[in-house]
Amino acid sequence: MEFNSLIEQLNQNKPLLALVYIFSSFIIAFIVDQIFIRVFRAIVKKSKTTLDDEIIEVLHKPLYYSILFFGFNISINLLDLPELAIYSIAGILKTLIIIMWSFALFRAFIILIEWFSKKTDKLPFIQSKTIPLFENLGKIIIFLVCIYFVMVSWGIDVTGWVASAGILSVVIGFAAKDTLGNLFAGIFIMADSPYKEGDYINLDTGERGFVRHIGIRSTRILTRDSIEITIPNSVIATSKIINESGGYSEQERIRITVDVAYGTKIENAKEIMYDIAVASDNVSKNPEPRVRFRNFGESGLNLQLLAWIEKPEKRGLVIDELSVKIYNAFNEKEIEIPFPQRTIHLKKTDI
Repeated sequence: MEFNSLIEQLNQNKPLLALVYIFSSFIIAFIVDQIFIRVFRAIVKKSKTTLDDEIIEVLHKPLYYSILFFGFNISINLLDLPELAIYSIAGILKTLIIIMWSFALFRAFIILIEWFSKKTDKLPFIQSKTIPLFENLGKIIIFLVCIYFVMVSWGIDVTGWVASAGILSVVIGFAAKDTLGNLFAGIFIMADSPYKEGDYINLDTGERGFVRHIGIRSTRILTRDSIEITIPNSVIATSKIINESGGYSEQERIRITVDVAYGTKIENAKEIMYDIAVASDNVSKNPEPRVRFRNFGESGLNLQLLAWIEKPEKRGLVIDELSVKIYNAFNEKEIEIPFPQRTIHLKKTDI
């Protein structure tokens, strides 16, 4: 009976009942928060990363305050306050909850992005260079979602706003289609990694050189003439790329083809070409150079030197060096390098 009478007194004394709800909210919020932390921490202890610990640390506070503000909202409705005051206080509490969850979700999003940037094998397009882009995209999306729920919490009809935002997005998309194309191409280039900074690349558009910088919008290449070229990523994404620094190593094979006259001892010519390649400091010793007899040409015997170089950008320099030395050595050994000749016979006729 005493308990029932106490309940009746509380129901009649609404300010006191409101205080009881507020006090109970603190207790329930504390208990739920502790259960959430202890249970989930016990689960995540089995994992090998600290990612889940950081996310739990971020999310438990909004959960605590959500329960607390929910109790406040119930307490306010028990009081004999003007309808406008109840509406305003309830709207403020809901707005605070939405803002807190928005900040918490953004922090959790940043933690996930930074974690994935260190695990390029999982999401290769998330790298240290793309983190600012994803951070800004995350801010915009979470901000727009936050605004949407805040407007809904205040009872504002958002249908017109959503329609206007859709039309505005289409207009902006058309106006900035080139910029957006470069941005998406930059992300795909970073994800696919057809080249990296420091690589020597050739494009089918004619540009060639060292990759100095891979950005979200463009890639910068330094040519052999020390001229820096900035190429939009949308152009590179649709181009054929020859990465001369790619593969298992930066080594690249060069070919030097030369003809010797018929009657020349092929073994001697091959030995001279081989010795010149082996003696060069710019030619790799492993794999070692090789000389192959290719075919019988119209004017001579076709020989080809195959040699490996350490740096692809030195191709022109090494070919020049070896070609000059082969020519001089052939002249010294009196090995003839033939050239096409035509014999014209003139027939004399009586007029």
